[in-house]
Amino acid sequence: MTRPLLVLVGPPASGKTTVGTAVAEALGAGFRDTDADVEALAGMSVADVFVEQGEAHFRALEADAVVRGLTQHDGVLALGGGAVMSDATRAALAAYGAHGGTVVHLDVDLHSAAKRVGLSRDRPLLAVNPRAMLRTMLEARAPLYAEVATATVPTGDRTPEEVVAEVLGIVAGAAR
Repeated sequence: MTRPLLVLVGPPASGKTTVGTAVAEALGAGFRDTDADVEALAGMSVADVFVEQGEAHFRALEADAVVRGLTQHDGVLALGGGAVMSDATRAALAAYGAHGGTVVHLDVDLHSAAKRVGLSRDRPLLAVNPRAMLRTMLEARAPLYAEVATATVPTGDRTPEEVVAEVLGIVAGAAR
């Protein structure tokens, strides 16, 4: 069975795509983002899926994308920020971690996340009062990220290179 070298979880603006792409390149592996998988399947952006088909439909597509990624991808897999809200996704990530898989929670503080997100239209859950929504989201999801993570790496006020180096160290340690 195929399985990822590494799974990245974390809130919006934690650096999953930036770090994941760089880690995959350093490892000579492929990079896959479940949000991109959902967009390919739906034929529209994540934001448009939210608006046109609703969050429940998006979450169902996302859960399917996570299962496919965990069973069909052998590189670095980045999950959408809300993927951990699904009980089934958390169970799948826990099983992956229990069998030696590496799940890194990229943790970001509110100040850094707010600076990175700005007023992005691509983040439908942050469309109204982004800072307050982001605070609520970070607080509500933190225990869920902690539940599935085999390691946590803070990304606030750090360069992508610093975060990538730490993640690569975790992956190397897990390979021993």
